[in-house]
Amino acid sequence: MNQGKSVYSKGIIIAVFSEVLFGLSFIFIRMCVNDVSVFTLLSWRTIVAFFAMTICAVLGIIKIDLKGKNLKPLLLLSFFQPVLYFIMETLGVQRTTAAESGVLLACIPIITMLFSAVFLRDKPTKLQIACMIVTVAGAVMIGMGGELTTSSSFLGYLFLLVAMCSESAYAITSQNIKGFNSAEKTYAMIVSGAVVFTGCALVEHAMNGTVVEFLTLPLHNSGFLVCILYLSLGCNLIAFLCANYSISIIGATKRAAFASIASVTSVLGGVFYLGETFTKTQIIATVLVLAGVYGVNRFGKNGEE
Repeated sequence: MNQGKSVYSKGIIIAVFSEVLFGLSFIFIRMCVNDVSVFTLLSWRTIVAFFAMTICAVLGIIKIDLKGKNLKPLLLLSFFQPVLYFIMETLGVQRTTAAESGVLLACIPIITMLFSAVFLRDKPTKLQIACMIVTVAGAVMIGMGGELTTSSSFLGYLFLLVAMCSESAYAITSQNIKGFNSAEKTYAMIVSGAVVFTGCALVEHAMNGTVVEFLTLPLHNSGFLVCILYLSLGCNLIAFLCANYSISIIGATKRAAFASIASVTSVLGGVFYLGETFTKTQIIATVLVLAGVYGVNRFGKNGEE
């Protein structure tokens, strides 16, 4: 029983850690997103993550053994995240306002809870539902950042909806996949992302005649290199590795509640690193997020395990 509690607590700590890493990523993305295209950024962060994780596997730091295994579940997992999610998120964000995209993406935990109930028969308790709503409400307040302006872009909303469903599908697929450890799941995601996003980036730069610039970008842009090192090692490798592990321990629904911590971390990062203002609304939103996250895990069916 004590061992079970210890493992569960470990899963929670790792879930929090992964979301803090994801939250800090917004600072680094802001530093370079105006200088390079989306596919350039996604390509380099997955390429570096691929080489780093391959080296770790060769040195025996992490265990990856895919020989003789049916890889179809990993392909499905990788399709949902990062391939479909990042593409749909990018297309949606481009067509909507920052507030709209922030509010809609903040609702991912609700969709994950619904998906878990339908596909995994993991029905949440009434208190869990209430606490999840509190968490999402806090994340929505953070996402709005002020008053909510609208773009009235049906296509943008549709892309964001697909992105939300894709992220939720990734979470329940990761929980449901058996026979693969967290490192193998993460490696498949990184490889798939590197292949798809690098292919898109090469086509993009070939059309613009800037392939050489793309291939040598980190060598002559130190700021971009710093961003890529964090996004690839901190997010694509470590954060997703932790995310897959925590899902296997505490489940998709409870893990989804922690997603709002990334929003809080992003706000705090902006306050302490970028000198942004921490408003009263954001303080209230942060309290709601933390209270809701605690409640989702405290009042779950297996919260006592």
